[in-house]
Amino acid sequence: MDRHIPFETLHNFRDLGGYRTGTGHRIRPGRLFRADSLGKLTTGTPDWDRFLALGIGTVIDLRHPQEIEARGRVPEHGSFAYQNLSIEHRPYNQAALTPDLDPGPYLCARYMEVAEDGVKEIAAALRLVAEAEEGLVFHCASGKDRTGQLAALVLALLGVPDETIIEDFSLTELATRALLDDWRARNDGRSPSWPAFGRAPEAAMRLFLAALRERHGSVEAYVTHALGLDAAELSTALRSRLLEPFPTTWPEPVYRRAAPADAPALVRLRDTAALWQLARGIRQWLPGEKTEAHFLDRMREGEVWLAHTGAALTGGYELWWDDPAAWGPRPPEAGYIHRLMTTPHTAPPGAGRRLLAHAESRVTAAGRPYARLDCLSANPRLRAYYESAGYTVVGEQRAKDGGTGSPYAVTLLQKRLM
Repeated sequence: MDRHIPFETLHNFRDLGGYRTGTGHRIRPGRLFRADSLGKLTTGTPDWDRFLALGIGTVIDLRHPQEIEARGRVPEHGSFAYQNLSIEHRPYNQAALTPDLDPGPYLCARYMEVAEDGVKEIAAALRLVAEAEEGLVFHCASGKDRTGQLAALVLALLGVPDETIIEDFSLTELATRALLDDWRARNDGRSPSWPAFGRAPEAAMRLFLAALRERHGSVEAYVTHALGLDAAELSTALRSRLLEPFPTTWPEPVYRRAAPADAPALVRLRDTAALWQLARGIRQWLPGEKTEAHFLDRMREGEVWLAHTGAALTGGYELWWDDPAAWGPRPPEAGYIHRLMTTPHTAPPGAGRRLLAHAESRVTAAGRPYARLDCLSANPRLRAYYESAGYTVVGEQRAKDGGTGSPYAVTLLQKRLM
């Protein structure tokens, strides 16, 4: 499941459904959404029809009144109520910031200002989320900063772990290019002076959560003492409305060879997995490292497979028939598995292991006795995962050249199949 719901004019409209809590529950899909400015919607268009089809009963606009006057608001419609709650009291122009500003600490400081200035509006927004009987969406201009702060508070009160809150914030990175294109179109093709404009580095949310707890003790204490709400009562109301038991049964996955038309989805799947890793302090992959051209090359030179559970894409992998960069020259005795990927939070439990088994079946069908793979030597968590799947460490390549121009050390793992 791609959290970004596709629209022509909106770039950062996301379903918060599927995120798991520590109590065996998950957020119900289709009930809580976050977005960039809904002022870009126009009645009578396919985007407007898509929006209405979501069954949203409440729209919370977190922008300043002057932003709404300049850029418009969501069109009126009898199916939903509209509330403008401007939580940011000290506006600032991100596009005009100087290049030397580190986005993590800078954005954290702005978020703390909002947390202290906008208590009345934040409290009102949280009450609306807790009381809404139908779907609800909240948004600002880019769906990143103000929207990200409100999302973080809601997710924390629902019991979603910090790593997932940080990851959810950073998913704006998948929309950054489109948000930048929109800004340039409004500004005669110029680029913002701040290179971090439209970016959502995980450090910003990680620092904000730490700073909020350092100042107030906990998110719940902030809600109680700064916002004047009963945090326990609010949390109970949010959980009652938004959570459901995590599923215990899932359809069987269906596998198919990827086609050239799947290249954009593969790039997005990999970048989503990279953001999941970064939110957990794992620097195995970085977003943007692999383009559509990479996956098209792998389709021509080997195999690329996708897995679907029901209608949703849940994972994929690459299968190579040689890998000299990691393993050196070898006889045709193995298949080399790369980029084993699953959709975070929405793939069925064990999806990665099922993909691995499918890749191994392809190697066996080719008459090759070994499945091989590698992982960063600095990623013991991934190494342990593969070892638990029956792979054995057989060596290390200390200077693998993966095409980035910066050699890195990888651990080599192998499994005998026949």
